[in-house]
Amino acid sequence: MNLLVKNVTVADPQSKFNSQQCDVRVENGKIKNIGKLTADKNETVFDAHGAFLTPGFFDLNCIAGDPGFETKEDIQTLTATAKAGGFTGLALLPQTSPVVQSKSQVEYIINKAKNNLVDVLPVGAISQNREAKELAELFDMQQAGAVAFSDGDKALQDDGFMSRALQYAKGFDALLMVYPENKSIAGKSQINESKNSVLLGMKGLPALAEEMHIARDIFLASYNETKIHISNISTAGAVALIRKAKKDGVQVSCDVTAHHLVFTEELLSDFDSNYKVKPPLRGKADVKALIAGLKDGTIDAITSQHRPEEIEFKNVEFEIAHYGIIALQTVLPLLLKAGLDVALIAEKLAINPRKLLNLAVAVIEEGSEANFTVFNTAEKWLYNSASNHSKSANSPLLGTELTGKVTLVYNNNQYWEN
Repeated sequence: MNLLVKNVTVADPQSKFNSQQCDVRVENGKIKNIGKLTADKNETVFDAHGAFLTPGFFDLNCIAGDPGFETKEDIQTLTATAKAGGFTGLALLPQTSPVVQSKSQVEYIINKAKNNLVDVLPVGAISQNREAKELAELFDMQQAGAVAFSDGDKALQDDGFMSRALQYAKGFDALLMVYPENKSIAGKSQINESKNSVLLGMKGLPALAEEMHIARDIFLASYNETKIHISNISTAGAVALIRKAKKDGVQVSCDVTAHHLVFTEELLSDFDSNYKVKPPLRGKADVKALIAGLKDGTIDAITSQHRPEEIEFKNVEFEIAHYGIIALQTVLPLLLKAGLDVALIAEKLAINPRKLLNLAVAVIEEGSEANFTVFNTAEKWLYNSASNHSKSANSPLLGTELTGKVTLVYNNNQYWEN
């Protein structure tokens, strides 16, 4: 498939064409030429009108309902939503039914998603049934194609089990991606502990629950001399802990969700369950610290934390509503609203996620495999039921006008134009 992308500004710090406006020719899945080019008769021309072109976005943290919860999202609707959000690769968490915890289940996901523009890469469970009692078949899953291991939004509470999991994973250089929450402190709290939680009359979840768990995992990673990835950090204290650990030489990495860079706990004043996420929305000081952590390199990546849910689990009282929002299509607008520049977006949303998983990193250079996203930072679009590609509709942004639109994605010798 031959394609010429005209008048695009390359945003890839790995590329010698970085920050240059030029044309990009793709032939048979590879970037053939970059420069001022004239269209050939046998190629499709896409005029980007000065938009940016980065390596294709990659998400470290999303779920589909397949297998078991296909009414929430299946692989087909997940990848359609991902394309619309600029993502050409996804790491798919194992919190399905059954849990993805064996070689055959990893192979099921890979086969279900093959021949797609979007690369869908399974993340296997750390523990059987995500119960933190017995290790799952980590090595066999890695051999079958699992790119990392996680128990999703279930934090591993047992210190000894966590240490043994790190020791075992170290033997074959596997990455454990863990959710930080000390359950004995968190209890059944659902919103951030603050003056706001008192005003709303709801039990607050202290930042301490997240930070104690992160401190434990840092100690265990240091003790076992192995790597660990902390998923979805949300507090200023978490940023400070990880910043110090990195300076001390601990092999720790972390990510943050796009919505935790914009949304704050004040949005919960009317108990809108579409803002109910895990970890909970925090305060303005936390948001400021998270953005600073991205800029100074403490936080390695940004994720969507895409969590589709049927209406009967969200359009209910706040306390019984499920956690999560659909987010793949709204990551870019939120990052722009948070004030992140295009270079930082490329680094945290396209380059670093692949590096963390030891995947080939897409680069905008002549002769490289074509894997890129084109987006306009100023273009406005209406996010509504017509433009939403997900099966689910649990987003507080539905029905609003957003700024920052993905206009083209290319990967695996396929392209999608918006």
